[in-house]
Amino acid sequence: MANDLAALNAKCQLLRKLHQGPGMLVLPNAWDAASAKVFEKAGFPAIATTSGGVALALGHEDHEQAPPEAMFEAAQRITTAVSIPVSVDLEAGYGLSPAAFVERAIAAGAAGFNMEDTDHHGAETLVPADQQAERIRQVRSAAQAAGVELVINARTDPLLHRVGAPEDQLAEAIKRANLYLAAGADSVYPFGFYDESVTAALVQGINGPINVLNWRNAVPLARLAELGVRRVTFATSIFRDMTAVLEEKAAGILASLPTNTNEQAQGG
Repeated sequence: MANDLAALNAKCQLLRKLHQGPGMLVLPNAWDAASAKVFEKAGFPAIATTSGGVALALGHEDHEQAPPEAMFEAAQRITTAVSIPVSVDLEAGYGLSPAAFVERAIAAGAAGFNMEDTDHHGAETLVPADQQAERIRQVRSAAQAAGVELVINARTDPLLHRVGAPEDQLAEAIKRANLYLAAGADSVYPFGFYDESVTAALVQGINGPINVLNWRNAVPLARLAELGVRRVTFATSIFRDMTAVLEEKAAGILASLPTNTNEQAQGG
C-alpha cells in the first residue's frame, strides 16, 4: 500500500508541476482505457477524463446520472491502463463526504480531479460559493490526512448557467474562482464560454492557474497560451467527434447492404 501511495504521489507531483509551465498543459479527455492509451501513445504527459463521455459509454447520461460506483470503476480502468497522471472528472462529488470522496478517488488511482459547483440534486442552480469553498477545504484536508497530494481542479459554472447579465456572470465566476483557490484548489475551471475576451478577463481577474475548455477549437491553442491560460481540456468534444464517425460508419454499412438483407435483419 505504501508503494502504491508513493507512486500515486509521484503522479500528483508531476501533474501539479505541469500546471506551472513552461508550456501550457493540454489534457485530452479519455472516456475508456482504449482512448486513454491512444492519448498516452501520442505523447501527452498527462490526460483528463470526461464525465459525460464515461457516463454515455456506460449507458447513462451526464450530470451525476450514472451510479458513482460505475464512474469510479471506469476511472480506475483508465488510470491502470496508462502510466501517466490522470485528472478524473468527478463532477460535483456524488454527494459523498469529503473523506469518502477522497478515499474513492485515491482507490481509483486519480492524480487529480475536477470538482464542480453546479447543484445537480438540490433546488439551487449553483452550490453557494462559501459552502463550495468549505467543501474544497475539507477535501484538501482529507487528502492530506490520507497522505496524497491530489490536484484539485475546481470547476465553477456561473457562465454555464447564464444567470443574470453577462458582466455579473463573469464577476461571479472570478469571485468563486478566487475563493476556491484560497480554499486549497490548485487550478480553477470557469466553464461554459468560448470567447477570447472573456478568457482574457478571467486570466486577469483570477489569482491562479485557469483551465479553459477548448470546444472544437473555438479559440486556437496557441492564442490561449498567449492569453496566459495554464491548462486546456476538451470535455466531451473528442468523444462526440468519435461518436459522429461511428454514426457515419454505421450508416455507410447499412447503405451498402442489399435491400433484402436490411429487411431480413429487421424481421421482414
